[in-house]
Amino acid sequence: MNIRVESLVKKYGNQRAVDGISFEVKSGEIVGFLGPNGAGKTTTMKIITCYMAASEGDVKVGNYSVREDAAAIKQCIGYLPEHNPLYLEMPVIEYLQFAASIQGVAKSNINARVREMVKVCGLDKEKHKRIDELSKGFRQRVGLAQAMIHDPEVLILDEPTTGLDPNQIVEIRELIRRVGEQKTVILSTHILPEVEATCDRIVIINDGKIVADGVPSELRKQASGAEISRVRIEEGMPNEVFQQLSSISTVELVDLSGTDNLYEVKSKQGLSSRRAIFEMCVKNQWILTELTPIERDLEDVFRNVTMG
Repeated sequence: MNIRVESLVKKYGNQRAVDGISFEVKSGEIVGFLGPNGAGKTTTMKIITCYMAASEGDVKVGNYSVREDAAAIKQCIGYLPEHNPLYLEMPVIEYLQFAASIQGVAKSNINARVREMVKVCGLDKEKHKRIDELSKGFRQRVGLAQAMIHDPEVLILDEPTTGLDPNQIVEIRELIRRVGEQKTVILSTHILPEVEATCDRIVIINDGKIVADGVPSELRKQASGAEISRVRIEEGMPNEVFQQLSSISTVELVDLSGTDNLYEVKSKQGLSSRRAIFEMCVKNQWILTELTPIERDLEDVFRNVTMG
């Protein structure tokens, strides 16, 4: 089930928390929705899930509009809010049974769905405890279980790994990837390595506007701008290698990166120097043992589009 956000605006007085954003998430796609605090992420997610009304624009979930079909959309969506509200006095099993019933799961199927969610969310050892007896990480798992209890076609997960230890994060990541093979998933998080490990695509919002949208590799290349390569050349004298690298017409800058015959070569904007470097080594009978592109990581991309 696709999601289409169309010219979405949310106003609070004169302030625009969401300022005319548009993007699409296709069925079976896991999209990481990133941005600094106050950027408009949670507001957008609340509008998609019909917990909040838009000021302008629309969101289509399948063929349904948030303006006209809120009840139908809520049946299609599983939502884990940022602060994961739970009935703390209820045992896990009873809470999930309750969540299944209010989500419209057939009475004859409730126990089977609860057993499945207990298994996939790793709650078996905790299933008879009251929720207020659980650690924060296990409470987060209960929140994930309730979001998926009715087998929705769309999952909206706002900071789903909050409070989880590294092992639990890996388990939840694998769960989200499995679920994402059949469902549409929008995932908000501040843990950038998690985004790259889990998500097919990244949308970054800042001050209510979309500032980046693409697969992680594309965004890193865009942030890097000019081609930068790590080059290791053996046999040649370092000064001579440096001079010849610098003389290549497509090269803008060469940096001798310490020892071990390693150089960092920056090409002129829009040009590539890799073939010329290879041909230079062949001509001089030097041994080229490394020619590796250097890409900026997601933290660099994030800072690049949300600061300044």
